Amino acid sequence: MRASLRQAHSLAVVGIGSDLRGDDIAGLLVLRELRTALARSRLKNIRLFDGGTAPENLTGEIVRFRPSHILLVDAADLGLKPGDATLIESKAAAGMSFSTHVLPLSILADYLKRALPCRIIILGIQPGPTGFSLTHSRKISQAARRLARIILNAAPLRKAKRQRAKGNRS
Repeated sequence: MRASLRQAHSLAVVGIGSDLRGDDIAGLLVLRELRTALARSRLKNIRLFDGGTAPENLTGEIVRFRPSHILLVDAADLGLKPGDATLIESKAAAGMSFSTHVLPLSILADYLKRALPCRIIILGIQPGPTGFSLTHSRKISQAARRLARIILNAAPLRKAKRQRAKGNRS
């Protein structure tokens, strides 16, 4: 992950999944963990996007943000143990089985690459059961916390400068 985000000047993280389908929520849990961590920091060049089951609806907002890097986070059947994760090249994602969203991630990634001069990274998380109305597993919750820490530690993002109070010339 660190090598993939080494040159990041700004980062858009798109969490993808459904909170109604068990471990398919993986991408959204990573986003929630990041949101909690970012609330305590002053990082200014990271933006979080809740893509739900239709991340293609956010392309306009993502393009307006103009990130140098976009990280798409989604549950993906990788043939691994639940909670294990891997980075996937967008070209390789064309034949993979991702979560319950409508548009394949490879098409979304291709569109974003044409719209922006940015690097697209896909983080696939192996889900456990994804049946309708199941709750997500503890392994996915643990993976989300771990992956959020890894993302924040990997990206060389800047903290916002503290604004001086009016009249304070120190």
